Amino acid sequence: MTEPVAASGIAGLAWLLLALPALGAAVLLLGGKRTDRWGHLLGCATVIATFVYGAALFFTTLGQSPEARTSELHLFDWVPVNALTVEFALRLDPLSLTFVLLITGVGSLIHIYSIGYMAHEAGRRRFFAYLNLFVAAMLLLVLGNGFVTLYFGWEGVGLASYLLIGWYQHKPEAASAAKKAFLMNRVGDLGLAIAIFIMFKELGTTQYTEVFARVGELSSAEVLAITLLLLLGACGKSGQFPLQAWLPDAMAGPTPVSALIHAATMVTAGVYLIARSNPIYNLSADGRLVVMIIGAFTLLIGCVIGCAYDDFKKVLAYSTVSQIGYMILAVGLGPLGYALGIMHLLTHGFFKAGLFLGAGSVMHGMNDEGNIRRMGGLAKLMPITFVTWTLGYLALIGFPFLSGYFSKDAIIAAAFSQEGWRGWVFGGVAALGAAITAFYMTRLLLLVFLGQPRWKELKSEDGREYHPHESPLSMTVPMIVLAFGSVGAGFFFSSGDNLAGWLAPSLGELQEQHGVLGHTAVNFLTLGLSALGVLVAWLLFGRKPQPVRRPERVSFPVRAARADLYGNALNEALFARPGTWLTRALVFVDNKGVDGLVNGTAALLGGSSGRLRRLQTGFVRSYALSMLLGAICVLGALLMVRFS
Repeated sequence: MTEPVAASGIAGLAWLLLALPALGAAVLLLGGKRTDRWGHLLGCATVIATFVYGAALFFTTLGQSPEARTSELHLFDWVPVNALTVEFALRLDPLSLTFVLLITGVGSLIHIYSIGYMAHEAGRRRFFAYLNLFVAAMLLLVLGNGFVTLYFGWEGVGLASYLLIGWYQHKPEAASAAKKAFLMNRVGDLGLAIAIFIMFKELGTTQYTEVFARVGELSSAEVLAITLLLLLGACGKSGQFPLQAWLPDAMAGPTPVSALIHAATMVTAGVYLIARSNPIYNLSADGRLVVMIIGAFTLLIGCVIGCAYDDFKKVLAYSTVSQIGYMILAVGLGPLGYALGIMHLLTHGFFKAGLFLGAGSVMHGMNDEGNIRRMGGLAKLMPITFVTWTLGYLALIGFPFLSGYFSKDAIIAAAFSQEGWRGWVFGGVAALGAAITAFYMTRLLLLVFLGQPRWKELKSEDGREYHPHESPLSMTVPMIVLAFGSVGAGFFFSSGDNLAGWLAPSLGELQEQHGVLGHTAVNFLTLGLSALGVLVAWLLFGRKPQPVRRPERVSFPVRAARADLYGNALNEALFARPGTWLTRALVFVDNKGVDGLVNGTAALLGGSSGRLRRLQTGFVRSYALSMLLGAICVLGALLMVRFS
């Protein structure tokens, strides 16, 4: 990893990257109802301005030599406590600047889209304040120059996601989803926190430059522990097994929130954490193997579950679970895949944001209906949404020369390049995932945009009829811009080693692949499997009219997929119920044991004193009788001793 230099010139104003969206959030939250009329405009303006400055910073850095592309801007000493010194500083390097462009670029489009989508929502300026807070926290996460600063942004992202997922707090499912996301992320956050504690205990620092320079001093067991704990943190934020259950439920929030979480911010944090920590993972082959296993397993279960859902956004959510699995698998490959994981993260940012915004456009025109079985035939009524969504769909399934074709196929080829059984297992799982992805995404396309218009004879739950229509320009323009990224981003990133060469100062050089299958063979294999997935979906859902209600008499695999492969049931059985039982047992012990002992002792003393108090009658004859009885008892005791 390249040593940083002190930031100067335009980089000396890098604090604006944090200050602008944070200022927007503060003004909108503190300004109250006075900002209602123009709050959405301020929210958009701050993020767009951040993107403009980030782009200027990127192009300035692009013209420098690779050695000069890494700099740090010291702002102040944050935690100077005895041996622990944490400075609040920003690290500007190819990796962080790449994420800055993704977060602010896609974030700006989502902000603009939200103007139309949230036009009739009460408290819209508060929604934009939360979006600004989300962007500011994510920027701090990727720009911090140490693990403690990253953790600060990490928790800020968790807070913002809780507020946005639970936006419709009057709905029980939204409130429950927000709490679920918050609590499951705390599990991952605990792993990240313990990893930071180990770093400080063993190395005396948490700053990237110092930790990465001295990580070789740690034992192999300590390095493995840190890699696994960092992976636990990544699983929480990025919705990977076993902490993936919160991510689909997060669809209870407004669609722009879904797009922001799944494309540009929260779920990318785990991939960033592992990629940023590459000097640590390079020292632990076992740690990288566990990362690959988690990524491969998650991408497969995400695909399988995505086949069974009829909720538009939840299918896309499980698609995100699966695609992040590809990225985690890639960064687990080490120097073979760090840059490939980031490339897929970037292309995914374009086409997944476009897919979610397209889903929001459909729901906007369908009275917020999200059941794909109640749609159909929308292509003619919503042509812009249909075209932009279809381009995102083609990019996701890896259609030749679109974004996913360059990024996802490269990961599959890298997985096949592993030696021995690893190449066949991980490459095979990744290729199988591509086939299943093509199947469930084609099913989505057919049921929503093509076929018969099943909505014509239906009414929404509140009795209103459906009148599908195209969305306003504030919604369609961002979708069009994202569609261009879905088409061309992958080719640009892969041309002439563009992205890998740019990221080399942060991630190291991308190693060449030599394995069981070459890149060309992998391309043909993946295309063939994807085509098979498309064909099977068309045979099942494209040739005949589909029922409005889903079939209930289905096979066990379908029932299992509808139940999230029993992931929630497993978490309930292993963690939630034992936790509930433990809580009840502790409450019982506290009530009957601790409180019982204290209250029982008090009751004993109080009762005894009350009974003794009755002996004090105030009558002389009673006292004389007591003295007589006492004297008789004493005399009797003396006689017994005398004659015994």
